[in-house]
Amino acid sequence: MLGTGHASVSRCYNTCFVLRQGDAQLLVDAGGGNGILNQLEKAGMSVADIHHLFITHTHTDHILGCVWVVRMVIQYMQRGWYEGQLHVYSHQKGIDTLRAICEMTMHKMHTEHIGRDVVLHTLTDGEAFTIPAATPLRITAFDIHSDKELQFGFRAELADGQVLVCLGDEPYQEACRQWVERADWLLCEAFCLYRDRDVFHPYEKFHSTALDAGRVAEDLKVKHLLLYHTEDSHLDSRKNDYSAEAKLHFNGIVVVPDDLEAEAL
Repeated sequence: MLGTGHASVSRCYNTCFVLRQGDAQLLVDAGGGNGILNQLEKAGMSVADIHHLFITHTHTDHILGCVWVVRMVIQYMQRGWYEGQLHVYSHQKGIDTLRAICEMTMHKMHTEHIGRDVVLHTLTDGEAFTIPAATPLRITAFDIHSDKELQFGFRAELADGQVLVCLGDEPYQEACRQWVERADWLLCEAFCLYRDRDVFHPYEKFHSTALDAGRVAEDLKVKHLLLYHTEDSHLDSRKNDYSAEAKLHFNGIVVVPDDLEAEAL
């Protein structure tokens, strides 16, 4: 987990992570700025290690860091420090927005790489792609049916038979059941604790609480629930507080990671 916080945090980084299987890896979002470079460095990774990037949606705390990744990858390419291509996957709005920001903010000598060395893949609802490797990683993107912004989550089929589902950063919608039910891992947003709903107003912002996430995970019969995209007012007790609230409804395993924490699936 490179970042675990929502858009307004200052004590942790915005939600983004790397899914790794053998030598195949996928960066999912990149936070809201060039802080992604620092997070990658702290995680022992380089921009040169990033060859596959999935953008869930175009909110600033998810896509602006992607602009920095693209910019740095192109600079590495020009210096001979990067091998191969960068593949970016998103829905039409995600691809169009990334391209537009890059073209408006980068020099032509950088943007001429986009579409050639930086390959943009426009996905549709239910479309699958594979990250090639000795142990390939198969990903199926799906529309999460957001109430406010086009957003794709994904279902990853792992080599050991496990299924990991990323729901993006908005509440579960019943239309997504086919992609989520009985997953081994469910990555789900929890904007705040239910007890703090009058402080952070999650429902007015189209988000959910740890209690809501636990209820959804139990209904969907998933095995592990990973909570992220939270507020940052009490990071020292976040693991215990969010886990305890989710477990009021969920009988499986709850994971509440900190920034830079790795979880073995």
